[in-house]
Amino acid sequence: MATKTEVTVEEKLRALFDLQLVDSKVDEIRRMRGELPLEVEDLEDEIAGLNVRLQKLNTDLESLEHNIKARKNLIEDAKVLIKKYNEQQKNVRNNREFNSITKEIEYQELEIQLAEKHIREYNAQSVLKKEQIAELSETLEARSQHLHHKKSELDAIMADTEKEEEALKNLSAKFEEVIEDRLLMAYKRIRTNVRNGLAIVSIDRGASGGSYFTIPPQVQMEIASRKKIITDEHSGRILIDPELAAEETAKVEELINGVLK
Repeated sequence: MATKTEVTVEEKLRALFDLQLVDSKVDEIRRMRGELPLEVEDLEDEIAGLNVRLQKLNTDLESLEHNIKARKNLIEDAKVLIKKYNEQQKNVRNNREFNSITKEIEYQELEIQLAEKHIREYNAQSVLKKEQIAELSETLEARSQHLHHKKSELDAIMADTEKEEEALKNLSAKFEEVIEDRLLMAYKRIRTNVRNGLAIVSIDRGASGGSYFTIPPQVQMEIASRKKIITDEHSGRILIDPELAAEETAKVEELINGVLK
């Protein structure tokens, strides 16, 4: 292959169009995958979020169960104290001691009532958390199965196309080596800005292959002379003549077929 220096405009155009043909083949392979890679990524993100929510719900449920257990223990402790105070009341020496113990019993009875109220509240919250966990687990299972299906589908496509894409990307890199940096950057910028990734197109029936606007005869002649790089004023794409396009297409298709064997 020629070096980046001392090449004619025609050679630059041929190199650019060769690169475009290979890059378009890579684009075609990626279109075969469609939105699958993004779908898989979105599903993985969604499942990660669901797992975080599920973990939080389980943590909340554990906290509620801990609180219920603590309140039950408090009730048992209060009952033990009440029993002890009742025994003490049998041996009081005066009304002051009797009233003091009675207040302690009443306090423990209030503690039991409050603990029972909290237990009812915690139980209600626990039931709700369990329902949410069951619903979320069901959703998580469904999304996981969907992800498995999508990943299997993507893996199958990747298995069929990964080697082809890698071979084409290596071929693309070789074509890039003979294109001057300024021109290569312009080519990549145009590819990024146009819908179908075609940065260099041929004239078709007197119109630009990119915008389909008619090109004046004088400009067509300049393009056919291959003396300078001309862009379509409507789409910004680089223009080449049909003959050059046909020659390079036949050559590169044969090269691609050889690479992909």
